[in-house]
Amino acid sequence: MRNCFLFPGQGAQFPGMGKDLWEASSRVKKLFDDASEWTETDIPKLLFESAEDELKKTENTQIAITAVNLASLLMLKEAGIAPSAVAGFSLGEFSALAAAGVLSFEEVFPLVKKRGEIMAAAAEKLSAGERGPGMAAVMGLAPDAVQELCETSGLDIYAANFNSPDQTVVGGTCEALSRGKEYFTAKGAKRWIPLKVSAPFHTPLMESARREFAVTVQALGFRDPEITLISNVSGKVVVSGAEAQELCIAQVTSPVRWTSEEETILALKTDICIEAGPGKVLSGLWKKTGSEVPCLTAGTLEEIENIRKSYSS
Repeated sequence: MRNCFLFPGQGAQFPGMGKDLWEASSRVKKLFDDASEWTETDIPKLLFESAEDELKKTENTQIAITAVNLASLLMLKEAGIAPSAVAGFSLGEFSALAAAGVLSFEEVFPLVKKRGEIMAAAAEKLSAGERGPGMAAVMGLAPDAVQELCETSGLDIYAANFNSPDQTVVGGTCEALSRGKEYFTAKGAKRWIPLKVSAPFHTPLMESARREFAVTVQALGFRDPEITLISNVSGKVVVSGAEAQELCIAQVTSPVRWTSEEETILALKTDICIEAGPGKVLSGLWKKTGSEVPCLTAGTLEEIENIRKSYSS
């Protein structure tokens, strides 16, 4: 059976996530201990004792979600289920890089910690003053239509996340977002939903963060993928470590082409997708493809056990 593991990104976090995996597996305990050392952060304390507001800080969220994503990966492997292909949404792509052998666990944790720190600092700088840049979800328009409207609007606004056939997230300046609702609604959008985020992630407005992050990324040796790896930036299969490294840097200012990734996953004749990590965000987006290929969640011990049973039946 050919599968594809999907790793969630920022926004999927919640206090206490991963605790049942940690309690059940010595390998997960070691992972969290090692990650605590690599990031100089008490991972179990962060996951199990932090309040929601503390956990959702970008610099904390990125290492926390990565820890649970990779814990889910380890538990699935313990259950005899290894990935045939991997993809991750935004931050989740770094878990995919580790799962594909492009980076080691020891390399990926300090990298996502640095990414979180850089993005948090960029968000603070961009948001200086009363009203800074932000993001909004555009509902009811096809991804290509949103992209075209961003390019022809005359507003400082950019497509950031192509989430589903009828939902695209845009990011832009305060002025652009304040005018965006009227503009996109007049062009056929059914809803315009401002998002509670700290910065216009995955847009050219994050260029200073991209340049700073590039220094850290370029200091690492990216290996060729051992299994099929699909990119946020291109929506296609990554063929080499060198390409993965370039895309890792470009991801900071490039939109997440999730709908394109889903098309690639289906073109690979995938039999089943598994959301390896907290929450159900990606399985929810997968349903909107209309595909008969199931997407099962694997963020808890019970969910992983249910997948194991379905594999063995």
